[in-house]
Amino acid sequence: MKSITIKGSERESVGKKATKALRNAGKVPCVVYGGDKPLHFSADELAFRDLVYTANAHTVAIELDGGASLKAVMQDIQFHPVTDKIIHIDFYQLFDDKMVTMDIPVRLEGNSPGVRNGGRLLFRKRKLSIKALPSKLPDFFDIDISKLKIGQLISVGSLLSDDFTILHPESQVVVQVKTARTAVVIDDEDEEGEEGAEGGSEEATEE
Repeated sequence: MKSITIKGSERESVGKKATKALRNAGKVPCVVYGGDKPLHFSADELAFRDLVYTANAHTVAIELDGGASLKAVMQDIQFHPVTDKIIHIDFYQLFDDKMVTMDIPVRLEGNSPGVRNGGRLLFRKRKLSIKALPSKLPDFFDIDISKLKIGQLISVGSLLSDDFTILHPESQVVVQVKTARTAVVIDDEDEEGEEGAEGGSEEATEE
């Protein structure tokens, strides 16, 4: 998984007055959990642009003025209700030998023949929660929908890997093509046989 470097300064005071002063100076107060004790630091708001305003998942390399550095993942973020500025971020420290839970985005590849024939593509899960060692975290789940016909689906069960644990039931639908009023049924003997064989098992999975 790609990493983003955040350069910041460790915070000596974490009171309300000090926090307000940081925000007025364009800094974001942050805290890192997961180590021996919480680590408080701050960084320029612009430093978080590539981490926050993206659908991609990233790990973070936090480099502090005093020379300390650590790896982490973002756990929670708070925005100002009016200005939408970032007002606080929580991180969780990563260790090479400890599992971490993270949401990984799903990307669809290809064009579904079911959609071309008038079916409706339903993208049920745009992110999947997984648990893995930091070195095993994937950037994306890439799902090929180029063979997905009307009535068919792709579930979590087809995405399992020895590298990580997906924290959703295997029957959880990720993407499917449902029939629509304008859908066209291809009257081809080979197509019907193939779709009938696959559709039966997938229909049972959906139930």
